[in-house]
Amino acid sequence: MDEKRFNELYQRAYDRSYKTFSDFLNMEEQSILNALHLPYTAFGGYETAERILAGFGEDIKNSDFPIAYMEICPVSQKFSDTLTHRDFLGSLMGLGIKRELLGDIIVDNNCAYLVCLEHIAQYIMDSLKKIKHTTVKVTKTDTLPTGIIKAPETCEIFAASLRLDVLISSAFKLSRSEAAKLFNSKKIFVNSRLTENSSYQIKENDIISVRGFGRFQYIGQIRKTKKERLVIEIKKY
Repeated sequence: MDEKRFNELYQRAYDRSYKTFSDFLNMEEQSILNALHLPYTAFGGYETAERILAGFGEDIKNSDFPIAYMEICPVSQKFSDTLTHRDFLGSLMGLGIKRELLGDIIVDNNCAYLVCLEHIAQYIMDSLKKIKHTTVKVTKTDTLPTGIIKAPETCEIFAASLRLDVLISSAFKLSRSEAAKLFNSKKIFVNSRLTENSSYQIKENDIISVRGFGRFQYIGQIRKTKKERLVIEIKKY
């Protein structure tokens, strides 16, 4: 989704006084939207969702978003293949479903819990019968199961400074050169904004997303070691 489409959704909502919604946005699209400084409400089916819809209009609530929750499980766990996120996503895409119609996929105990656009839910239930060699059953649910979203892991890391590249290197155990390649490949996002400035100074509660590695939130500095290294608290998703 590009700038033109975001502006169209915004204008339609505020000119006609009703709510409009985007498809599911990846990190790059979220960054484009944030750079436009348009007022919007974000929701991806649960609080910490990575892929989100943008809602434009007044007083938008989570219940207004046109999303559905789906449970995809083997008919027989005993005889099932081991199914991964890639397997579930690949089978859904194999049905001809565009990625922007699908939100996050949470895999737990060989089942997948999918957030998708409401209008595609029935098609998924009717069409998705097998993943790899495993026969599956698809059920529409009212919400995600309690406890399926794992709480972020609080941990401590050591860093020489609060530079973005330094914290990324420490959080994901990367060398500085490996971190530099991620910046060059435009895979670093701070608070859903593409960030190419490796010397950016992290602020409390910033959320750093690194495509292919995950996300973490900077909580704050705990103390300094005798060698003047920082002990930092983060939450990893």
